[in-house]
Amino acid sequence: MDPVSQFLASYKIPIGAWGKAFFTFLTDNFDAVFRGFSSGLNLVLDGLVSGLLTLPPVLVIALIVALAYFLQRSKGLAVGVALGLIFILNQGLWKQTLQTLVLVVAAAAASMAIGVPLGIWAAHKQKVYRVLLPVLDMMQTLPTFVYLIPVLTLFGLGNAPGLIVTIIFVIPTAVRLTHLGVTSVPTAIIEAGEAFGATKRQLLWKVELPAALPTIMAGLTQCIMLSLSMVVFAALIGAGGLGTEINRALGSRKIDLGLEAGLAIVVLAIVLDRMTRIGVGGKK
Repeated sequence: MDPVSQFLASYKIPIGAWGKAFFTFLTDNFDAVFRGFSSGLNLVLDGLVSGLLTLPPVLVIALIVALAYFLQRSKGLAVGVALGLIFILNQGLWKQTLQTLVLVVAAAAASMAIGVPLGIWAAHKQKVYRVLLPVLDMMQTLPTFVYLIPVLTLFGLGNAPGLIVTIIFVIPTAVRLTHLGVTSVPTAIIEAGEAFGATKRQLLWKVELPAALPTIMAGLTQCIMLSLSMVVFAALIGAGGLGTEINRALGSRKIDLGLEAGLAIVVLAIVLDRMTRIGVGGKK
């Protein structure tokens, strides 16, 4: 090693030590808060799964099919959703699928609830966007396994840390696509609204958001897909569902189990994607 490189390497910036000290401080002083929050969230998520499991699977499938038809007004989609869910039931993965479904829906809903307002704020305040941009870049490029370590340290094992790490992974997409949708609204439409005396709030709700809705809904679809891609990693910190089955298959080299769980995730992804997509039935 040349002298310059040796000199630079000998004065390492202690990023890791600082991070460890920060999380040690959090666990030493706020461990009860984090664990209490995690326990409460686990209780809610487990309660939702237990509630769905008390219902006959055929009834749950019928309710999801009815919801799909209501959202898209497509008989073909309703039939496809029914066949997909019946396939999952046939494979003996119904409980795991419900666990994954609850986790994905909760993560996507929380990500949109946080990301859409942030995206709107960033679209109207350029300074806010400049501050958010490097944070979003870091959240999207940081390796997934790096998320797991601090979340596991603070919240322990279970569905709650799995949900939290999924939200962290997914939320930048909601922010970015909301920002893109709002900033892409044609200036002429906004000027027309202003000419008719619309207030800023009226412009937002009656002009900008309706025009940006397709992009925002694309953000919802992407949040769902990214949440599903995260379930395998979330299973490493105790989140149940199809990710657990895939990890079991990987650990024991069971090709059959891995294929079954993988196809179940694919089916679930297609079902959720088609149900939330704009324009499937010509209505939206």
